[in-house]
Amino acid sequence: MISLTFNGAAQAVTGSQHLVEANGVSLLLDCGLFQGKRKDAFELNRKGICAGGMVDAVILSHAHIDHSGNIPCLVKNGFRGDIYSTPATRDLCAIMLQDSAYIQMRDVEYTNKRRKRNNQNLFEPLYTPNDATRATQQFVSIDCGRRREIAPGIFLTFVNAGHMLGSAHIILDILDQESGREKRLVFSGDIGRRNIPIIRDPTPLTEGADLLIMESTYGNRSHPPYPDSDRELKRIVVETHARGGSLVIPAFAVGRTQQLVYSLHKLYEQGEIPGMPVYIDSPLAINVTDIFRMHPETYDEELLSFIEDNQVDNPFGFNALHVVRSVASSKKLNERTESSIIIAASGMMEHGRILHHLRSRISDPKNTILVTGWQAPYTLGRKIVEGEKMVRIFGEEFEVRAKIEVLTGFSGHADQDELVEFAAVMEKKPERTFIVHGEVEAAQALKANLEQKLGFARVEIPNLYQRVEIS
Repeated sequence: MISLTFNGAAQAVTGSQHLVEANGVSLLLDCGLFQGKRKDAFELNRKGICAGGMVDAVILSHAHIDHSGNIPCLVKNGFRGDIYSTPATRDLCAIMLQDSAYIQMRDVEYTNKRRKRNNQNLFEPLYTPNDATRATQQFVSIDCGRRREIAPGIFLTFVNAGHMLGSAHIILDILDQESGREKRLVFSGDIGRRNIPIIRDPTPLTEGADLLIMESTYGNRSHPPYPDSDRELKRIVVETHARGGSLVIPAFAVGRTQQLVYSLHKLYEQGEIPGMPVYIDSPLAINVTDIFRMHPETYDEELLSFIEDNQVDNPFGFNALHVVRSVASSKKLNERTESSIIIAASGMMEHGRILHHLRSRISDPKNTILVTGWQAPYTLGRKIVEGEKMVRIFGEEFEVRAKIEVLTGFSGHADQDELVEFAAVMEKKPERTFIVHGEVEAAQALKANLEQKLGFARVEIPNLYQRVEIS
């Protein structure tokens, strides 16, 4: 008997956590943070597995916080098992989980000031930097394509997912001891896109699966081609410079920042954009970029050719680029009046240095706010994308007068056609498919496409905490 329990990212995008139980062993596929409305996220991140549920091992598809960010909480509550990942994912988590821990502590410190004034019980942070350090010590790195038995009758293989540095599809080949039958379970993780610069294209899973857990983030949307994104980025930079304004880009520290820097580097080398200064104002993004440089084995042919043709040893650095580490230097950026490009975290504009830059620039029509990634419901980023005219930043109301641009072509997530293509190459169609990691409309659209276009049987959209038994 194999059972699946969907502890997160069920009819939602964040908090990826899927429990697999087989042969007396409990394996958690991803252990991500819930993100979005603060009160809901606060409660959800303290429930379920991370409240002390026992698992034997964690298998991590990639390092994004909505997939990895609750691992230190699991460790804090007694988990001592192995955490399996690719080498690049382990390296990224070593710094990303520390950063997340500091955010947890800052958020609770801010909340407790108010609660103390109101004579309310004080909260504890979800976890601390020490918990993150202990979690990092439990990682076991396995390269893609290296099959390993991780429990009796259960074999793990990572396959390149092409979503971000180190991302992987997870294959579990399970010889069920009760029935004597073999089942192949595939967890897609986040599915990448072909022809996206920097990392290699996703590896097709042509053999197929008996059971499939599949993401659906963009199950009802299409992306423009990547070359169009470079042209659009050029247009936005040129127009903003012509207005005498600055371009502020809230960007995820992992993947998106490196994509943007590489695109700006190419445009700069080709003389396509003005020589306005570019600032990366995110210590995490700077550290992550160093890790990107440590893993050239993941680079695609385009990036390798760019390095060779332009004789550069760092595709993520160029003359106009400046890295900002200190808080004092970050604050000085808001005193500058010349046109510039500022890339800062967080990508959903919920915390981090981006908030200071938005506060200084969001009400000036000369400036541009460029959104390049998915925005969770209730976040500041979602409110801005949906056209709210007044937004609250650090407790103050600000009028949105800057030009808002949305550019989805940089997305590392497969769109609706690419998701269907991911499943279409499978020679063995799954007996059961579970659609996760998507809002309801996106999940329903993917379900319809898999059934109508590919003839998949038993495509299901599980509820949060739903348990499914498979004989």
